Amino acid sequence: MISCNLPVLLAERRLRVADLVRMTDISKSTLHRIYNDETTRIEFDTLSKLCEVLEVTPCEILKYIPDEDSKN
Repeated sequence: MISCNLPVLLAERRLRVADLVRMTDISKSTLHRIYNDETTRIEFDTLSKLCEVLEVTPCEILKYIPDEDSKN
């Protein structure tokens, strides 16, 4: 499973989704879907803008969590 770490990154920087909208020109609905881990895909240009603004790598925004079923 891939999980999104965006809420943690924003909290560490004392930013809100509205701040990211202004900083990146990414739509509020797109950012809310990513923030709430409700999206099944993310465009590379969107990920790139987030990395640039937050000064992180994709690995810091998205994290891989192995499924319990796949460990057996």
